[in-house]
Amino acid sequence: MIQRLLRAFTVLALTTPVTGIAQGVAGNRAINASTRPTLVAFPAPAPIRIDGVLDDEAWQRAPRATGFLQSEPREGQAATEATEVMVAFDDQYLYIGARMNDGEPKRLVVNDIRKDFREDDQDDFEVIIDTFRDRRNGYVFIVNPAGGRADRQIANEGREINASWDAVWDVRTGQRADGWTAEFRIPFRTLRFDPGADQAWGINFSRRIRRKNEVTFWSPVPRAYNLMRVSLAGDLTGLHPGQSGRDIRVKPYVLATTLRDLGGAGFEEKVDAGVDAKVAVTRGLTLDVTVRPDFAQVEADEQQVNLTQFATFFPEKREAFLENSGLFYVGDAARLNRVFVPATPDDDNLLFFSRRIGIRADRQPLEIAAGARLTGVAGGFGIGLINMQVRGDDVTDANNYTAVRLRKNVGGGSDVGILYMQRQSTDHGGDYNRVAGIDANIRFFNRLDWNSYLVGTRTPSRSGDQYAARTSVNYEGNFFHGKGGLMSLGENFQNDLGFYRRVGVKKWFADIGIRPRPEALRRHGVRELHPHIVWDLYTDQQNHMVQKRLHTGQTFFFENGAVLELSYNPVFNLLDAPLALHDGAVLPEGPYGWNEFGILANTDLSRPLSLQSRWAFGGLYNGTQATVSATVMWRPNYRIRVSGGIQRTDADLDLPNGKFVNAFYTLRANYSFSPAMFVDALSQYDPGTKQVNANVRFNLIHHALSDLFVVYNESRFRTSDAPVAGRSVALKVTQMLSF
Repeated sequence: MIQRLLRAFTVLALTTPVTGIAQGVAGNRAINASTRPTLVAFPAPAPIRIDGVLDDEAWQRAPRATGFLQSEPREGQAATEATEVMVAFDDQYLYIGARMNDGEPKRLVVNDIRKDFREDDQDDFEVIIDTFRDRRNGYVFIVNPAGGRADRQIANEGREINASWDAVWDVRTGQRADGWTAEFRIPFRTLRFDPGADQAWGINFSRRIRRKNEVTFWSPVPRAYNLMRVSLAGDLTGLHPGQSGRDIRVKPYVLATTLRDLGGAGFEEKVDAGVDAKVAVTRGLTLDVTVRPDFAQVEADEQQVNLTQFATFFPEKREAFLENSGLFYVGDAARLNRVFVPATPDDDNLLFFSRRIGIRADRQPLEIAAGARLTGVAGGFGIGLINMQVRGDDVTDANNYTAVRLRKNVGGGSDVGILYMQRQSTDHGGDYNRVAGIDANIRFFNRLDWNSYLVGTRTPSRSGDQYAARTSVNYEGNFFHGKGGLMSLGENFQNDLGFYRRVGVKKWFADIGIRPRPEALRRHGVRELHPHIVWDLYTDQQNHMVQKRLHTGQTFFFENGAVLELSYNPVFNLLDAPLALHDGAVLPEGPYGWNEFGILANTDLSRPLSLQSRWAFGGLYNGTQATVSATVMWRPNYRIRVSGGIQRTDADLDLPNGKFVNAFYTLRANYSFSPAMFVDALSQYDPGTKQVNANVRFNLIHHALSDLFVVYNESRFRTSDAPVAGRSVALKVTQMLSF
């Protein structure tokens, strides 16, 4: 079957009629070409000083991008505050200067200066650069008025977002009586682009004025989308990048650890070292090599209340796996502005889940000996290759993990791709798992997307239906959005590099809603109504229902950014085995159906004190529940952030010991000394087991992409017969060397 899939991909890539599948897109592209704004980059006569003042000669002479238009709150109207942007360059750098006028500069909202801050809750200026001008992919650079900065890679107009991408670049901001300014310096060797003397790139600029909850763009973007809609970006012309030389980065680390396991007799001390290297193989391809990577600085997983028979999803946090990870994603994009979100980013079948590499099923780490990753663009193909060798232990064999991803653009906003993955035991040659598949994402009329994939697997111990397939159609508009589709997993599907809940099922899903904005309600502070349904129905392969999640909701989006949602959520779950929910509370196998009522209430998250909360009431299996998941956050200024969270379910089931409480309590604190130095603390408490876990991390970015970490971890039980607390202290130093 794998060979047939490979042949099918080749035929699809070579024979797909580009003009046919994208006829509507081509028409829109022609219209956009005539109205797409263009900015000419200015050749700087001398190096530009990066201080946020914008007094260099280049900024006085460079053409200006002006005329920003609102996406929010009133699409198409002129921005309420003027913004102007200039772009300059020399042999080494791309420079961007931006002046953000503001009639009330003392009311600028700045809530965070940590690296990769969340931009939604504060004023900011953003730029996206599409260096290949393919209208799909780009680099995003963001700064707020206090100099906090963020960067990320996006692919396929946001279908994949790599927030962990880190680049070497510099930015400074300045405060003025009439607003604020920002000055960027981005080395050309940080970016990937086709070689050539005369460059034309895609580019767009965006500004957020948070007190007005206003978002504006230089090249207009409808409110249904955001900056990542690269097909709507403008053009940057006149670039003549110099030959910036090689791009080789070597990043060694040294790690010193003192550790006592929970209940251990004493502390063990250990010193480790390793190295990461990054090489620009071509202007479009990057090779990453790692030897003995370590993740001692990674934040601990946050515990979650789980009252289902399925495993809990914990996201990947390890840097070596996050960079360029979006290239391996197979699936369609999540709908923007969606309040009700699924538990996993893939709606129940994440085909590539890097957390399977180097972490056992019980969440204990395994040692990674070495690995390599090749990613980028070559010959019109998006290319991703990852290979990791993981050492075994007393429980797990040593294994080699491989993932290969190819993707070919075949029209405006459309692409086809291939995925191959393998886990191969290096202790036992007959123990392996192989996965191969094809996928297609086709765009019609600029707003209608069709997404499908077909995957086959091979495992020596399995036979029969070893496949996964999914197809969906999605329309995204300002007023109406709709998605519908079907996913099927065969009885013997097995993917050792993926995350999925169950096999032998079909999933029928729909996500439909409208977004009216009545003026009568806007005068009372309600910006948008959003009646919607998100219905998921699961059957076995014989079409007998085994599970359903039906969410019917009404969401109110307020002018200040607050959100209120009321929902009715019928649930059905067929247990094929007894389920232990709490000590002594075990549900027998069988069918269970109940009705749940939900409330989501978020206040204005840009305020110093804010609340995010979800509440659920009504049935639970054969009884009742009252569930809350809430976080209160206090930010007196942009340096300090303190939050307290609760996840708690009070259940009353028709069972022996069926009245119980499952809960977790979380406390977080952060202090930012500067955009390059901060400390984070996380503490979690489980009242059921009386276990406390604490994680404290200090991070100093002492040089570009170079860090000093000090990490303290503690785990203890607050009981009379508790074992000795587990503790560890880790000191990790990394240094980026560029050639």
